[in-house]
Amino acid sequence: MTPGSNIPLAVQRVTVDVTAPVRLDVSGLLLTADGKVRSDDDFIFYNQPSGPGVTYTSGGGSAPDSITVDTAAVPPGIEKIVVTASPDAEGQSFQGVEPTATIRGADDGSVLATFTPPQLGAETALVVMEVYLRNGAWKARAVGQGYANGLAGIATDFGVSVEEPAAPAAAPQAPPAPPAAMPAPTTPPLDPRTAPPAPAAAPAAAAAAPAPAPGSGKINLDKGRVSLQKNQTVSLVKGGKPLLSQVKMGLGWEPAYRGKDIDLDASVIAYGPQRNHVDSCYFGKLSIVGGAIKHSGDNLTGEGGGDDEVIVVDLGRIPQEVTGLVFTVNSFTGQKFTEVAKAYCRLIDAASGEELVRFDLTNAEAQTGVMMAKLIKQFSGEWEMTAIGEFVKSRTVRGMVKPAAKSL
Repeated sequence: MTPGSNIPLAVQRVTVDVTAPVRLDVSGLLLTADGKVRSDDDFIFYNQPSGPGVTYTSGGGSAPDSITVDTAAVPPGIEKIVVTASPDAEGQSFQGVEPTATIRGADDGSVLATFTPPQLGAETALVVMEVYLRNGAWKARAVGQGYANGLAGIATDFGVSVEEPAAPAAAPQAPPAPPAAMPAPTTPPLDPRTAPPAPAAAPAAAAAAPAPAPGSGKINLDKGRVSLQKNQTVSLVKGGKPLLSQVKMGLGWEPAYRGKDIDLDASVIAYGPQRNHVDSCYFGKLSIVGGAIKHSGDNLTGEGGGDDEVIVVDLGRIPQEVTGLVFTVNSFTGQKFTEVAKAYCRLIDAASGEELVRFDLTNAEAQTGVMMAKLIKQFSGEWEMTAIGEFVKSRTVRGMVKPAAKSL
């Protein structure tokens, strides 16, 4: 699975295992329609391993921790169960640690899907996956949203009571006085292994909910043209119906200095469901996947108004083995993007010429390649576009294949 993709659940009971090269603490939270727990009893983890329809199982260090969801036993009003993970070692981040979630049938162990969140760094906790109810049917979605303030930050964000640090004592021998807002002693400690048995102090940073990633969130086309920010996603649905017509991805740029030509190359890289490279469409290969994706040809200067290069995508004709498209721009001659002005990409309805989505690259880096945007096919058949805006060192589309796969 790729971030944001979903699958229907054909079985009633599912288990989500989360593995990594290091020991992880895995937990589950039962959420209502407003995205919050009803009470601290809806936080399922090491010290509170069971709740209505949701159970936690420890792997004991030799196997992955897991969360099992019995969808038939989930109480009315609960619309989502999120599965989270954080490194067990205090203060450790996901930098260099690549976790993988596997969702299985809880009764027969059959693998339904796997998901490895891409491009993790300073995050110390992660919402990995969610099991959710939509139109009376249960589904699973890959998420991969990171938090910088650990499991306590996730808990706070979803409405779990977080204990405040104890107030300093007046004298060294006096016990610390609990603040008025401290939860009752029955509230389970947030850290599954390091919190003392008595009501304890959580890290001070946990008191504040994490700020969402810039531009995060998903929208649709019902209100017309959408201007995306970096990391923001738009569902290519209008009036409740997938946009299964031809679309054009226009990519444009201008030289940062007057009178100077700049030769950039726009490409699209097609991937399968396991991030496997299917093919690349660029100036040297103008048509791929049976003609469902076509390139307009190379622009050698970047001069003139409008799109410099256009890639036409017939969404309805994309073969089943292609589930992700990443649109890239490279500087074959080695000019850096700091020499480029007004780089952008925009999605256009090929039939009407209407601009549907636009993403302007506002910041540049001294690199020779940039991943502009991606289109991801959902299990339902609809496509979603996400603005990327990540720079890499590569003068050709061939060098973009691996970093673009990680962005899916």
